[in-house]
Amino acid sequence: MRVLVVEDDAHLLDAIVAVLEDEHYQVDYAEHGHEGYALAEQGYYDLLVLDIMLPGMDGLSMIQSLRKHGIRTPCLFLTARDSIEARVKGLDAGADDYLVKPFAIDELLARLRALHRRKKGPAEETPLTYGGLVLSPDDCEATCNGTLIKLTSKEYELLAYLIQHKEQIVKRDQIFNRVWGLDSNANETAVDLYVHYLRKKLNACGCESYIRTVRSVGYMLKAEGAHV
Repeated sequence: MRVLVVEDDAHLLDAIVAVLEDEHYQVDYAEHGHEGYALAEQGYYDLLVLDIMLPGMDGLSMIQSLRKHGIRTPCLFLTARDSIEARVKGLDAGADDYLVKPFAIDELLARLRALHRRKKGPAEETPLTYGGLVLSPDDCEATCNGTLIKLTSKEYELLAYLIQHKEQIVKRDQIFNRVWGLDSNANETAVDLYVHYLRKKLNACGCESYIRTVRSVGYMLKAEGAHV
């Protein structure tokens, strides 16, 4: 699970990142609001942990802008403000939960687990579908026009990401960061290689044309006859 932490207190940031990594989260972080926003708007995180008081762009402005642009990543606000009014303002801005400083690490982890469960909910129990493609969330299999396709974990993640962003152009770096992670030892050529693998597997059931190359940019999942 990929988490973005945006916190300008360096000591607290280091502590949060260390704890999350110990819990096997993949963590990226920023100390400045604008830097954090640039990462968050890519949409490849599973959870956001945002301080409200940040230099450059505060957490309230960040989450309001992200929600306005369709980024629905669950967000936990961290703040020293303990008033009901402050909590209501944060939740109304688009946050999903609110944790007051100082807090216990166990509570932070529990709240993140709860947000992740809430995010999964029924959506992850429902197969991802587009055209003749159906992906089951319970394994690394897909069907294409009724034909079963065996996928590796990375092929599955890539195809799932394309379906989630169907009929949208997704940049090569967006795909790489979401599927492989920012700290991966691979590079963006892996995206092209795995698209090639997927096309070969989709070719046998007539769906190879679904994944379209957008020259010098990335890819788009779009079936024949579909209108963007």
